[in-house]
Amino acid sequence: MECGSDAGGTGPSGVFKKIALVGNPNVGKSLLFMRLTGRYVTVSNYPGTTVEVTRGTMRVGGEEYEVIDTPGINSLVPQSEDERVTRDILIDEKPDIIVQVADAKNVTRTLFVLSQLSEMQRPTVLVLNLIDEARSRGIDIRERVISDVFGIDVVKTVATEGTGVAQLTKLLRHPHTPRNPFQAPSIGDGGSVGSAPVQLLLEWSQYEDAGALAGRLGLNGLVSEALGRHKGLGRSVSRERMAYVEKLAPQMRVESAPSRIRWAELTGRWTREPLTGLPILAAVLAGMYYFVGVLGAGVLVDAIEDGIFGRYLTPLLTAFLEKWVGIQFLTDLVVGKYGLFSVGLTYAFAIVLPVVTTFFLAFGLLEDSGYLPRLAILSDRIFRLMGLNGKAILPMVLGLGCDTMATLTTRILGSRKERMITTLLLALGVPCSAQLGVILGLLGGYSVGALVFFFSVILLQIIIVGTLSGRFLPGKRSDFIFEIPPIRMVQWRNILLKTGVRVKWFLKEAVPLFLAGTVILFTLDKMHLLSGIVRAFEPVVTGLLGLPARTAEVFVMGFLRRDYGAAGLFTMAESGLLTLPQILVSLTVLTLFVPCIANFFVIVKEHGVARALLVVGFITPYAIGVGTVLNFAIRRLGLPF
Repeated sequence: MECGSDAGGTGPSGVFKKIALVGNPNVGKSLLFMRLTGRYVTVSNYPGTTVEVTRGTMRVGGEEYEVIDTPGINSLVPQSEDERVTRDILIDEKPDIIVQVADAKNVTRTLFVLSQLSEMQRPTVLVLNLIDEARSRGIDIRERVISDVFGIDVVKTVATEGTGVAQLTKLLRHPHTPRNPFQAPSIGDGGSVGSAPVQLLLEWSQYEDAGALAGRLGLNGLVSEALGRHKGLGRSVSRERMAYVEKLAPQMRVESAPSRIRWAELTGRWTREPLTGLPILAAVLAGMYYFVGVLGAGVLVDAIEDGIFGRYLTPLLTAFLEKWVGIQFLTDLVVGKYGLFSVGLTYAFAIVLPVVTTFFLAFGLLEDSGYLPRLAILSDRIFRLMGLNGKAILPMVLGLGCDTMATLTTRILGSRKERMITTLLLALGVPCSAQLGVILGLLGGYSVGALVFFFSVILLQIIIVGTLSGRFLPGKRSDFIFEIPPIRMVQWRNILLKTGVRVKWFLKEAVPLFLAGTVILFTLDKMHLLSGIVRAFEPVVTGLLGLPARTAEVFVMGFLRRDYGAAGLFTMAESGLLTLPQILVSLTVLTLFVPCIANFFVIVKEHGVARALLVVGFITPYAIGVGTVLNFAIRRLGLPF
């Protein structure tokens, strides 16, 4: 098998043949995609990671195929944006082969999706992944029975180890078109129109125009007649399909009692029970503080910023420019007050990069261990106050890496209201990894009390805004249906690969913006406009917020990128320009302030221009208002620690 991530050839028809990886969330599709194509994508241990469709290529029997890693689904009848994307890929792109990737521990869920896929009448291979976890639970899958019933090949795999991948590649050479053994009693034989998926179309008709979908499938008028005869039976078909699958599932597996209760099962229980889960959460947060805040934002930043950049690189470059170039404008542009190297690259590589790297390592460990879904259960009661459910914790935690990515993952939430509230809360109060690292580094140098005070203020704003939004925004909360993966021993190679990909993504996206932001500040400074902006903000910054006038520059930088603004605060604090109360006020306002440009455009993409402007229009005065109250409260009452 040859593999790659870029298209490099075509099939006989002049275009690539296609293989679609389809399956439930958290069953290993993305990792299997990596095994087949050699291309790494972000592989996480909670639903909804593959929000954007990822594509790669592989060779099967001398032909090159495009492999499509689709978002996770629980059904081909879409209840979320992710499921709609996957369904539309199957309808519109008509893949030559469907590879259903399934969790071997959950046969019922596997068969439900397989019974729907079989109606699509595309050559199909079933991959029973996580077979090692199934065996450890005393579950043995009778793959030959599944193969006989549906008429397709079935392969058992352990994608983390690569077990079964070679066999899967061989089976892809001659896949079989499945037979459809399910016949809904409510429509009987009258629902059959050749190989047309009338039953599936009836299920779609509960929420969409089934006739239009039939047209996209290229089906003839007889299908429309059949749909007309059985109009309104979609819900009955769905219930009957589930009943059929539940009756069929026991024939497909053999269960025996596990030999012993494993440590992973005990740990899994402890992490989701409030009595034990809250202390574990506190320990996790403490660990992240020491790893990201102390090691990343403290030890590594000091070593790189002061040791490498401050002692060697910047002085050497300054001396070179002054001696060999001799043009003051270029010297200022590169190593001046707002120089591309002295500010832009130093912020990116010396201050932000160490923090981002340590955060992504810690976050990858939480992802791959299976801890995050348990955190969703633990936090469900709190999120219910906001019109959300525990699923919302996933984009919120991901926002600690990047609010822009997290806003995209709100698609896993079940209703438009939930997606809007979570997007608002992400833009309002969730600091990205670099900003979080700066916060930990700045406040951690004073006391744990300073950190607790800051995060209490931010958390209070999230709860207040979330609760009011949940009460007054129209719409309803979706049901909290969530599969909990087992606690797993992490694959360090996977975590390191994931961290490398994310750091590469950060550098690719952030460094150009850091440099662009520096050029903007340099230009404004040279044209004497920056001082004008500072003066315009002075009544707010110095009067209401009680901050130095220069802090206005930080807020301007924060709009370009929040981590850029946070790095500016870090530099001001290190220079002794900010007292602890001022650090608390400025960090609070910057955290609650308008989303960065990248996140703003993603909000526009997800919710439209009007809603994006409403978010910014609400957040800006709210952040200033909270900062003003905090400033006057600290002045009057002092700090409580």
